[in-house]
Amino acid sequence: MQKKIEIIVEKTRTGYSAFAKKDAVYTTGQTLDELKKNILEAVNFSKNKRGKPLTEKNIKITLDIAQFFEFYKVINAKAFSERIGMNQSLLAQYINGIKKPSVQQTYRIIQGIKQVGNELSALQFIS
Repeated sequence: MQKKIEIIVEKTRTGYSAFAKKDAVYTTGQTLDELKKNILEAVNFSKNKRGKPLTEKNIKITLDIAQFFEFYKVINAKAFSERIGMNQSLLAQYINGIKKPSVQQTYRIIQGIKQVGNELSALQFIS
């Protein structure tokens, strides 16, 4: 089994950029879908001597808290902070990069995000 290549994604003025710290891979995209496609193309181009092309399963996209909330502006930070029982001002400082969350606080935020995601994916609407 091939190991995963960690890709760091950042929001830019024109879209998104991505890079792999351990592999000399850099790319950009105007949308996240375009970025993912470009990441796979760049990774496979740089690893072309290995033979078997890598797929999305081989890519691990990494975001920090600020980048996550930048990508998903649809998530209301105030309502989310109330939901997970975190001070709104503290979460805002994490989102704005003023403070860096501890491992425990990061875990708390991630668990809250996963819980919301699970609830949303389980929803069914009456038609």
